[in-house]
Amino acid sequence: MGMYWKKDIYSWNWYEPTTERHALLIEAFSEINNDLESVNLLKTWLIMNKRTNDWKTTKATAEACYALLLQGNDWTTPTSYKITVGNHVIDSNDPQLVKEAGTGYVKKVWSKEEITPDMATVRINKTGESPSWGAIYWQYFEELDKITSAESPLTIRKQLYLVTETKDGEKLISINEKQIKIGDRIRVRLDVITDRDMNYIHIKDLRASGLEPLDVISRYQYKGGVGYYMNTRDSGTHFFIDNLRKGTYTLDYDLFVSHEGDFSNGIALIECMYAPEFSAHSEGVRLVIER
Repeated sequence: MGMYWKKDIYSWNWYEPTTERHALLIEAFSEINNDLESVNLLKTWLIMNKRTNDWKTTKATAEACYALLLQGNDWTTPTSYKITVGNHVIDSNDPQLVKEAGTGYVKKVWSKEEITPDMATVRINKTGESPSWGAIYWQYFEELDKITSAESPLTIRKQLYLVTETKDGEKLISINEKQIKIGDRIRVRLDVITDRDMNYIHIKDLRASGLEPLDVISRYQYKGGVGYYMNTRDSGTHFFIDNLRKGTYTLDYDLFVSHEGDFSNGIALIECMYAPEFSAHSEGVRLVIER
């Protein structure tokens, strides 16, 4: 992920712009110390940070592009790669391969008739000094209850607890250990883990039809070290986060049990809207409610 200064990389002061300062440090390491290894590490962090964060101003974009293009190794030189998906090969040297001008972006789609189990194995071979990245998606239909969790550098886990009042205060009991009935209070806990800073995160948490939300007014909140806008809809609850720093966060909200029956509780989905390849979802479970 490159090199940066953890203590000083973030600032709310107008005279300490993050992107411009990091670009200036790249120039300093290049001109003063001629430290090529550190320069490339600094450039790596800057461009990897751009994957999930926007450069806030045109000035920041200009400074970053200047540092990336004129310092360290030349990353504009095309790289060679070979991607093997099962028995399919994508070779950058193939003259029939259509690439996007400037970025070299390539997209390949297989229909359901072409997909075989051996395509779950992907091998990538690359030469060259410039960084490269990509994503592979395997899309399919499945019943909500049978969905297993999927993780990326972004992870979300969903748990349900029965809230009980005791003389010592609230006590949370996992619903897997106790039956729930109409009138019970349920707390939904979402654990979000990210290995890098991200902008513009959307979380959609589906809700069983036998549950009713306690907080129905959409509003901005700050809990657990993260600020978000919470929006309650008919089928689920949505969270919109402008800035999510690297780390682990817990979001929770309460529901009331309103109907008996056997329900699908749905899944929680999370996606970086700025970089949709960073997404994940929790596993699906069923919810049995007694009268």
